[in-house]
Amino acid sequence: MNEKELVKKAQSGDFEAFSLLIEKYKNKIYNLGLKLSGDRHDAEDILQDTFLKAVDNIDKFRGESTFGTWLYAIAVNAVRALHQSRKKAELRPIEEYLPSGHGSGDDTKELFEWGDPHELLEQKELKKVIDDALAEMPDKYSAPFILRYFEDLSVKEVADSMHLSVAAAKSRILRARLALRERLSEVFKEKANERV
Repeated sequence: MNEKELVKKAQSGDFEAFSLLIEKYKNKIYNLGLKLSGDRHDAEDILQDTFLKAVDNIDKFRGESTFGTWLYAIAVNAVRALHQSRKKAELRPIEEYLPSGHGSGDDTKELFEWGDPHELLEQKELKKVIDDALAEMPDKYSAPFILRYFEDLSVKEVADSMHLSVAAAKSRILRARLALRERLSEVFKEKANERV
């Protein structure tokens, strides 16, 4: 049975069909929640909230996007609600995440040469640096980046999931990439200086 048939059955009250849909997406939604929250317990709460809201609102799913994209949108909203309720971090302007002088033409930071990317990718520290940098970013930048590069969604699917235009989704993904690149450059420069 394909996904569209499962969705139709779930919409008509077939809980077994909905269970099959949950089984298909639970790991992806959990991983998204973990990446966006940085906490296993929060990821479990996000997973639970996402599927409870999906059960309650399955009749509102109109099939304009894929079922997975619809679930991602619910999950992203659950993350936002969690962050707002706990006031985990104040939103900081994106300029704090970009190289100084970005776009102004003066006092632009020089990006450090990273060296052999294959060696760097093998280090566990790289994953931690990336996760930490994404956790420090406002959700409006980290969520589209994670959906695009960790969940392998197309830019259009990211835009649909976050209720953005494609141009806005591209812009937010680019800003996250620039901020991440700057953070990685700082870390690798520090490491190179430690070796000297």
